[in-house]
Amino acid sequence: MAANMYRVGDYVYFENSSSNPYLIRRIEELNKTATGNVEAKVVCFYRRRDISNTLIMLADKHASKVAEESETTVEADLTDKQKHQLKHRELFLSRQYESLPATHIRGKCTVALLNETESVLSYLDKEDSFFYSLVYDPSVKTLLADKGEIRVGPRYQADIPEMLSEGESDEREQSKLEVKVWDPNSPLTDRQIDQFLVVARAVGTFARALDCSSSVRQPSLHMSAAAASRDITLFHAMDTLYRHGYDLSSAISVLVPLGGPVLCRDEMEEWSASEASLFEEALEKYGKDFNDIRQDFLPWKSLTSIIEYYYMWKTTDRYVQQKRLKAAEAESKLKQVYIPTYSKPNPNQISTSNGKPGAVNGAVGTTFQPQNPLLGRACESCYATQSHQWYSWGPPNMQCRLCATCWLYWKKYGGLKMPTQSEEEKLSPSPPAEDPRVRSHVSRQAMQGMPVRNTGSPKSAVKTRQAFFLHTTCFTKFARQVCKNSLRLRQAARRPFVPINYAAIRAEYADRHADLSGSPLKGKSTRKPLACIIGYLEIHPSKKPNVIRSTPSLQTPTTKRMLTTPNHTSLSILGKRNYSHHNGLDELTCCVSD
Repeated sequence: MAANMYRVGDYVYFENSSSNPYLIRRIEELNKTATGNVEAKVVCFYRRRDISNTLIMLADKHASKVAEESETTVEADLTDKQKHQLKHRELFLSRQYESLPATHIRGKCTVALLNETESVLSYLDKEDSFFYSLVYDPSVKTLLADKGEIRVGPRYQADIPEMLSEGESDEREQSKLEVKVWDPNSPLTDRQIDQFLVVARAVGTFARALDCSSSVRQPSLHMSAAAASRDITLFHAMDTLYRHGYDLSSAISVLVPLGGPVLCRDEMEEWSASEASLFEEALEKYGKDFNDIRQDFLPWKSLTSIIEYYYMWKTTDRYVQQKRLKAAEAESKLKQVYIPTYSKPNPNQISTSNGKPGAVNGAVGTTFQPQNPLLGRACESCYATQSHQWYSWGPPNMQCRLCATCWLYWKKYGGLKMPTQSEEEKLSPSPPAEDPRVRSHVSRQAMQGMPVRNTGSPKSAVKTRQAFFLHTTCFTKFARQVCKNSLRLRQAARRPFVPINYAAIRAEYADRHADLSGSPLKGKSTRKPLACIIGYLEIHPSKKPNVIRSTPSLQTPTTKRMLTTPNHTSLSILGKRNYSHHNGLDELTCCVSD
């Protein structure tokens, strides 16, 4: 009962596909829809198989750096199998939310931030245990470290110097030191100071009445008086009083100069209503992560302005109202939901011919001969040949299968339990040099880094590429000879992507074909008998090139061989036979006369 009860904050498996691994999510809310179904608002976690290879390299680099700094078990102490399975336990947190039906929940798991003081083997020893150390942003495809920064150092703490002795001069730069802005031992009494502050608030209220933008934001008098009573007005009044030596008449004259009363506004007044709504939306999404709020929602605001506005916003009535609304919504939402164990058969189960799941394959004493070719193969992960249930895995043309244990591992952890041959080569530090004679017999799949497995099947596990050829019709061959003016083959071959004007070629072929209707073209030359060819070669024997040789001597350099090119009228410019000579349309008139 408790195992099937899911609450807010639980890490759970979600199934969105019968063949793909489970999705790992954290439940943030449980909402009941209008139809009575329960939907879960969840935070997304990503596996290594869900991100690009470039980000995987960054994650490996970050992991190696963390391993160097920690004093626990390093990666070099792990076996290849442990390294392979440890990658399946690594997740990447994201700030992406989505809503999924609660009926797709398939179980619970645990996800924790990587503990650098704990051995990584502890995650392999625990079932359904995962860890994460990086945050993945699917929108911009980036990885960031998810750890708090301890702000220690001169950038965050004051550097306290040693106490000066009597008569020793202070060599510090006075411009960087703090300036005194208030003297508690002033000649004014507390009543006189409070009266001056009342005058400053009255001047601030009058200044907001004269300002057009403030009149729009605070249309009523009490709103302007409340804005004038904020800390920015009081700080300005006290600073003015100190700078004028606590002279009330001089300080009052500064509050109302010749140009009009002084108006002091803080961040609450400087921000517009649209900016305030953007800030509340960003605060709902990112929380108190002010850097992300500024980057994604308010890039025109400074970080100091956003932080100052946040702490002022917490003192307003709007913050109190929102807090009460959230508390009321939390009370009305579901706290937990009961999801029964999913018992429907998986479509990937390999069944026998009678429709029932196959029993132990290959068991001793079994007289049933499986008709399915998958039933004779071994498990792709552990190479087992016996299992109470088999599942088809991978592309259909691969005809692979997994046993029940490896199938459950695949669904939970998103990979095979045992590393493949290509992964073993990546994990090995220095692969031995292979013999070229042996390499010639290695399959093309192994040369390309694909996993090669001995599954016991005589069939090849990889689908061969089907050969094809282009068949030229007789009319196309005629057009090449007849329409030479429109169809320029050499120019078309140099520019293969330029389309050919078929309409012009078809029109020229129709005109030429009408002119040559009395004498049709010869489509294909007939092969001449062997006796005719031998007779032609006896009449026209082939001439051997004359080679001029010169005896090398000590006085004269060695001359190169000079070949005399025979004069064949049937050869082209490049010394090759042309199209007509090659097809027997020219020169062999003697064979026709015979």
